[in-house]
Amino acid sequence: MSDLFSMLDSYYPEMVTTRRYLHENPELSFKEYETAKFIQNFYKQLGVPYQANVGGNGIVATITGRNPGKTIAIRADFDALPIQDEKNVSYSSKVPGVMHACGHDGHTATLLYLAKAFFDLKDTWDGKVVFLHQHAEEYAPGGAISMIADGCLNGVDEVYGTHLWAVEDLGTIGYRSGPIMAAADRFTITIQGQGGHGAEPHRTKDSIVVASQLVIALQQIVSRETNPIDTVVISIGSFEAKNAFNVIADKATLIGTVRTFKKEIQAQVKEQMERVIKGICLANDVTYEFKYDDGYPPVVNHEKETDLLVQVAASIDEVSHLKEMDPKMGGEDFAYYLQKVPGTFFFTGAKSPAISEPYPHHHPKFDFDEKAMLIAAKTLGSVTLASLKHSNKLVGQK
Repeated sequence: MSDLFSMLDSYYPEMVTTRRYLHENPELSFKEYETAKFIQNFYKQLGVPYQANVGGNGIVATITGRNPGKTIAIRADFDALPIQDEKNVSYSSKVPGVMHACGHDGHTATLLYLAKAFFDLKDTWDGKVVFLHQHAEEYAPGGAISMIADGCLNGVDEVYGTHLWAVEDLGTIGYRSGPIMAAADRFTITIQGQGGHGAEPHRTKDSIVVASQLVIALQQIVSRETNPIDTVVISIGSFEAKNAFNVIADKATLIGTVRTFKKEIQAQVKEQMERVIKGICLANDVTYEFKYDDGYPPVVNHEKETDLLVQVAASIDEVSHLKEMDPKMGGEDFAYYLQKVPGTFFFTGAKSPAISEPYPHHHPKFDFDEKAMLIAAKTLGSVTLASLKHSNKLVGQK
């Protein structure tokens, strides 16, 4: 590992420069054309073979070691968010209304220079390493599912990924075997009532009142109809019924999200929501439309690969704290990779010691400690080399 670590240390200034360039030039999900070209040019200049336009804007680069062996995939996403960058830094986004507010610029820079280190050391390890640069993680259906359909996991034995996590201390590696992130679904409820004058509510069917009843009633699915052991979140994120101050709205729309870990609980919540919506609308003599969109499935880590990650992370000097994470209700389309091949997804702490209260992910002032990229690269590189070495030992025993 020492050669890999020394090489990554030497690449760190370039890693930071690349991350800041990507931060200044963000692109939204499914529109990451220039970012994809940037990644392609990096591999072209390095002399590493790659495939472009995988499942959309995805890029898959492959480096082959000295002898045949296992094939390990490492993934990083590279899309940005529709948020105005409000940071006062030299590398703020140059694109109005678009910024890297979740660390995907750091993920990409990490993977690029990890690939460069593996390429430089290709005569010292056996097997293949596949570098998955994934577009469109932020919005379903996401880029993972289309990249998989386009063959990005063909021949892959294991897959690893990380998320730079700005609310965890630098030096922390957060892991968990089993479910670590939730299924992330979206729903829309449209209430069609009968509008009218605000002075004559008795002549109307007030869609706002009905929708307000729904906001409260839907919470009872979590508090009174779900086993407390089964984690469920139902959140209303948008309530819209635009009208003049003296007009009772004929239509109101609620948009929200459901988060679950189990398929059967997800199905149960859908059924319960439909029943509650139907009952309240029937009682108020209004009609409704209920649309429920399944999002990403839960991220479920495999035990063997997670145990290996913990083992190698403990030997990295910059890793000061190994933390078994509680499951997070956020979603990630890395879930699709783990449905196909064994692997693990972990969190790399990225909160600077100089900051007591960091801005959260998806915030206009979001940022992270760039040293976390080096820790992420060393951790991903270590688990990859350890897995390749272990597989070769087993081959030699046969």
